[in-house]
Amino acid sequence: MSENRPVSPGDHRGALVRLVTRLIVAQAAAAAAIGLCFSKRHLPSILFTVVIVAVLCGLAVAARTGSHAAWVATLAAESALVLFGVLRFMTARYVGGTLFAIITAAVLIHPAVARAYGSAPQPSGEPLAEEPLGETGPS
Repeated sequence: MSENRPVSPGDHRGALVRLVTRLIVAQAAAAAAIGLCFSKRHLPSILFTVVIVAVLCGLAVAARTGSHAAWVATLAAESALVLFGVLRFMTARYVGGTLFAIITAAVLIHPAVARAYGSAPQPSGEPLAEEPLGETGPS
């Protein structure tokens, strides 16, 4: 199956999952570019950047599955990256990939994306059928 195939009108779920996956890959590329350009050959900074990029690449692979567990893991990781980025900005005035993490977390929270990952109920046109309650007393 080709990744660049045209999206059919009923394939909104796949399109949203691909959007999230591409955002995470772009976030990994931005984190690598920013982190490595501003590391000033400081080994711990370089290693930390490589670890963050590896985690983001693994997260992109997990997010591509489209499962509810992948959505929860991705949202948790992006939230942690946002919190770390805000803390890092407050202490060192370093933004890094915080803005991309905020954008990705905002996209993940959107109701359509949450439904695409199966974490919200799908809207349907038919009402829920009520089943009659059985008798609970002795027969």
